[in-house]
This record gives sequence, structure tokens and C-alpha cells, in this order.
Amino acid sequence: MKKQHALIWAAWLTQGVAWFVPVIGEGTSLPNGVPGWQAFRVAFCAVWPYGDAQFEHWYNAVLATMSAVTAPLFIIGSVWAVWFGSRTVRRVSAWISAGAFVINAQWLVLVVGFGPNPNDLKIGYFLWWFSFLLLAWGLFVLSGSRLPDGSQ
Repeated sequence: MKKQHALIWAAWLTQGVAWFVPVIGEGTSLPNGVPGWQAFRVAFCAVWPYGDAQFEHWYNAVLATMSAVTAPLFIIGSVWAVWFGSRTVRRVSAWISAGAFVINAQWLVLVVGFGPNPNDLKIGYFLWWFSFLLLAWGLFVLSGSRLPDGSQ
């Protein structure tokens, strides 16, 4: 298996696992917190209402919605880019995935930096977040472009 395919498969597997393991400790769905699929629903509640979930400030709703949008982009967009995308599409997709990695760092800042309990983020968040970096790396290599650090 080529390096780029291994990176992309690892990204897909990591993303898949993250949907079913605890992402945040605040909650009661799993023994150790909220699973990834439920965290996605809560993050997307400003657009797709979910129970009594809501955000206190409009900017939190915007940030959470941006983060939630990265999940379907990852799932649908990455498959399309890998199987049907041109070299340019793959490169653009790699940059989008890198941008999603940066956007999703907000949870680390908001929960750990400003949250009441810095231990609230669980392994699912870190797997999910890291999957965007793996995908970006794999797509950069697959597109044949140079990585931002200049390596191939």
C-alpha cells in the first residue's frame, strides 16, 4: 500500500472511530461522556435543532456550526476527492482539510482554555481532530504537491 493511501485510510478509520467513542465528558450518553455522533448533533443544533441544545452566544453557534460542517465535508468530500478528483481537486481538498483542522482546534481553546473543566475533552475529540490532519497530509501526498514545509 502506498504511503498516501495508508494516510488516507488511517484518516478515514480514525474519523470513523471518533463518531462512536466519548468526545466530551460533559453529558450522560456513554459511560464516559458524549459520543462523537451526538457531539456533532449538538454542534449543528443552530441549523438542525436537537432537543434543548442551544448556544448562549451567536458567535458560539457560528463556530460550532462551522465545526459541524467539517464532518460531512470530510466524509463526502474526501471520498469524492480521492476516488474522482483531479490533482488540483485533491490539493484544494488537502488545504480545506488543513483548514478544518485549524477550525476544529477551537474546541481545544474553548473547552480547555475557557471551560469549567479542562479535562472535558476525551479521546474521541482528539481522534476526530487528528483525522483532519492525517487526511490533509494524505491528500497533499496524493496530489503530488509539496507539503507546506517543502517536503514531498
